[in-house]
Amino acid sequence: MLCLYVWTFLTGILQSVTSGSLENQCNWRGSGLSLEPKSVEQVSLHCSEGAVEWLYPTGALRLSLSPRLPVASSKPGSSHFTACIKPKASFRGAQLYLEKEGELELLMSEGEPSMLNRVHCFTWLPHQKVALFLQATPHQDISRRIAAFRYELRGDWDGRLALPLNKLSMEGACRPCNDTEILMAMCTSDFVVRGNIKSVDNNEELQESVIGISATRIHRQKFTLFWPRGHSVRSHGEIRTLMSCGVKPGPGSFLFMGWVHFGDAWLGCAPRYKDFKRVYESAKKLHANPCEITLD
Repeated sequence: MLCLYVWTFLTGILQSVTSGSLENQCNWRGSGLSLEPKSVEQVSLHCSEGAVEWLYPTGALRLSLSPRLPVASSKPGSSHFTACIKPKASFRGAQLYLEKEGELELLMSEGEPSMLNRVHCFTWLPHQKVALFLQATPHQDISRRIAAFRYELRGDWDGRLALPLNKLSMEGACRPCNDTEILMAMCTSDFVVRGNIKSVDNNEELQESVIGISATRIHRQKFTLFWPRGHSVRSHGEIRTLMSCGVKPGPGSFLFMGWVHFGDAWLGCAPRYKDFKRVYESAKKLHANPCEITLD
């Protein structure tokens, strides 16, 4: 790994191709055919989300991550950025590394399908320099190889509430939200939906549960996640969570709140609606609500 980093550093200085016209773009698409075998193309990504598609990988590609995003907290030492990478199922032709503080960590390799079948997340502090480094793997025929993935960068993800599917937040991901977390989730979640659990499908391979929701009221949805289907007057949608949380279908009205990652809804907090109503009304009497919502 040390040798790889030294090679990256030296070739990046001596033979890099700087893509100045690609600065500040969210998406990048390019071909390795225009590169020398040992050159490193430099690209900067400043957006909160986007996609990268590297056709016919040759040499190496270095993607610096510099999101212009608000951090989650003003407390010294607690602020951080979080990034998640989701490879396409057809990811081929390169190995993807996380470069942080001069060290490389392998994130994805085409030779290991288990690494390509999941989302990879990592965090860093504002003062740290991070980049994604793609190194082309040698092949006789590169014409059918494309290294492609989507990324999301955020400065306000809470770890436990917002990233239930990565190792950073496995601990405590299934515990119920406390009153403070419930009120904050009401204000900051990508979706806030009252409804019932109609089905739960478990994916053994991904260790995820897909919860079928019948919504009685949509308070907010940043993206269209719940919509009427067929002749039903109710809206329906799906929310994902860890299979280890043991969610099961059953009676009761819940307030589902959470986040959208790569087009999928992920569960943050899901108090029973009667419990949420109690917490909300108590906070309202004390003028302690961070935001307001219309109750039924």
